[in-house]
Amino acid sequence: MSLPLENTEAVILRPEDIKAVYAIGLAIAQTENIDSAMDLIVLHTRHVLIFDNLVLYTPRNGNGLDPSYARVVGRGKNAEGEIEWGGKIANQAYTTKQTALIQEKLDGWENNRLFWRDFLGLPLKAGEDVLGVLVFGRFGGPPYTPDQIRLAEFIAAQTAQLVENHHLVERVSKLEAERWLRRMQDDFITTISHELRTPIGFIKGYATTLLRDDTAWDDNSRREFLTIIDEEADRLHNLIEDLLDSARLKAGTMFMQLQPVRIDMMLREIVVRSTTHYSTLSVQLRGDHDVVVMADPTRITQVFDNLLSNAVKYAPGSEVQITLKNNTDNCVITVEDHGPGIAEEHLGHLFERFYRVPETRVANHGTGLGLYIVQEIIHGHGGEITVSSVVSQGTNFTITLPTKFDNLDIATLGEEATHD
Repeated sequence: MSLPLENTEAVILRPEDIKAVYAIGLAIAQTENIDSAMDLIVLHTRHVLIFDNLVLYTPRNGNGLDPSYARVVGRGKNAEGEIEWGGKIANQAYTTKQTALIQEKLDGWENNRLFWRDFLGLPLKAGEDVLGVLVFGRFGGPPYTPDQIRLAEFIAAQTAQLVENHHLVERVSKLEAERWLRRMQDDFITTISHELRTPIGFIKGYATTLLRDDTAWDDNSRREFLTIIDEEADRLHNLIEDLLDSARLKAGTMFMQLQPVRIDMMLREIVVRSTTHYSTLSVQLRGDHDVVVMADPTRITQVFDNLLSNAVKYAPGSEVQITLKNNTDNCVITVEDHGPGIAEEHLGHLFERFYRVPETRVANHGTGLGLYIVQEIIHGHGGEITVSSVVSQGTNFTITLPTKFDNLDIATLGEEATHD
């Protein structure tokens, strides 16, 4: 039997009811996590209302309701898998926007209390909207009394406030995230404009200088100018590659050519090339040998090129130590410098797209894409990368790559490919 209920009687709460309602209100006000608050609601409600399960139903994306919180207490706790959760009464209360009651006595209820069911469905109202339904289930009687129903409605009203607060927090968080992303994108556009203009300005300036008919340059000067043009062209190329890689990652179209790679030999080659390219870079490489990983050589090289170029820019003059350790199922590579370090509040954002540490002591610009790309490449290899840093002592990047490949089946890199 299903009954919609109307509130026409005056509400009389016992002292213990008032105490429980007050405790629930306090829990809602002081508890940010909705599940933790619901746990407290269950705890306080059990002292004043008999029930065997409590379920919070909230609208799913699209149509219908889903249980977002459920607890089994009291009778029937050992038969949780058999218990009906009250979906029918939840839909009725949600549709009618009224308190609803279902009383059922199924065949055999005399011998099995789970077959005597009383479900109380209470819409969680916020103005004209219904945010969800709170369902109390009772097995084996007695039926809910009018006073118990009114008390449950008080509790539902407070639960509605909890759900509404949760929605408000989610909306604020979403707005803050969108605002942060817009700010990062605005900063990114400004940075990219500057980063593009700088090498183009150098290339244009020195090329124009070399082409002047009224000046004869000696070989050393000409070579110096051409070297600057070459370096700035490389810088421009790397910038464009970062932009393209970032776009590929967002679209899930960055493909990798995985193959067995001797990572120790690859690191040695990267160190030789980098120290040749950067005259101020000093790198000490140590660790295990004959370490094989399944990797895309181009992308893994890109990872360490980025980390070493960052060391040159942000920890100039500091020796970089690269250590390789081979474990049973993985290898661990650390890249450590002894530069100025990074403040703790920035560490959690380093791998975010567009993020740049503000007010760095070293006057170097960047797009905020490099470490984001590095992290996605490592994730695409089934690995992990973390960072730790102490201001005035240095920064340590730790990369873990699997050395067993039975379950590694990754061909595409990016948000859509790796975060379904």
